[in-house]
Amino acid sequence: MAEGKKPVLAQVSDFELKLLKVFRSVAACGGFSAAEVSLGISRAAISMQMADLENRLGLKLCRRGRAGFALTDEGRQVLEASDRLVGAIENFRSEINGLHKHLRGELAIGITDNLVSHPGMKITHGLAELKARGPDVRLNVHMQPSDDIEIGVLDGRLNIGVVPRIRELPGLEYLPLYEEASSLYCATHHPLAAWPSREIDEQVLARFELVIPSFAQPAEAQGLYRSHPQGARANDREGIMFLLLTGCYLGYLPNHYARPWVEQGRLKAICPDSQGFTTSFCAITARSRRPNLVLDTFLDTLRRHQTRPTLVVIR
Repeated sequence: MAEGKKPVLAQVSDFELKLLKVFRSVAACGGFSAAEVSLGISRAAISMQMADLENRLGLKLCRRGRAGFALTDEGRQVLEASDRLVGAIENFRSEINGLHKHLRGELAIGITDNLVSHPGMKITHGLAELKARGPDVRLNVHMQPSDDIEIGVLDGRLNIGVVPRIRELPGLEYLPLYEEASSLYCATHHPLAAWPSREIDEQVLARFELVIPSFAQPAEAQGLYRSHPQGARANDREGIMFLLLTGCYLGYLPNHYARPWVEQGRLKAICPDSQGFTTSFCAITARSRRPNLVLDTFLDTLRRHQTRPTLVVIR
């Protein structure tokens, strides 16, 4: 080809592949007439499509006449090239189908603190199923505040997050997971722990300082916090627990998280029938995310493990 001359075949589209299929059948059958049955079209249609292919390639592919059908030298080379092309397409198809059987890649998941003890939390089950389906998948878990998780999912550093559903951002999609019940607690050596429950009312509770979380809370909880004197602040649940165990404060904690300390006789729930709230948790993903087979598979496991909301109540 002369320098600067454009190639005859600028691209290989579905139509060219269709014409190559006709050519391959003609070559395999040894002629147009014999290829009629194989292709299910008439000799006239085969002839037209062969002529179209030759025009597109700028090559004479075969000869027909009294001596019979025969490929030209160029035709044989095109046939060999088409064999390699079909093989490459088949290899591509096999590899893509194999990805569905053998998951590979990384899943970066952000989770807010102290959720693992919740009986309705299916993240562990979902991760186990994902790992079983894709042993080569790498799991990367980030324990972060919910605000940081939302930002991480939006900017692509995290594939998915598990956060309380306090607000909804337009760039995120939400998959409900479960609900978490929280109650009011104090240490067993706190002055209020010795009070009979029947004598504890709003006025009594208002005498004691409360640990206020610096992370977002549902509207139901915000009303409860306003009814107590603010004695201390904590930026996570473990911080609230540390302060409660001093015996100086009241504080709201998830029941599943407080249960071990209650069973050890170190914490006591105060008026659990009236002093408590629930928080909905969900999985978040970016609306603008690119197709990701690992993430989509994990989301499928979460949907299958969805159950009715599980609440843990400690009295």
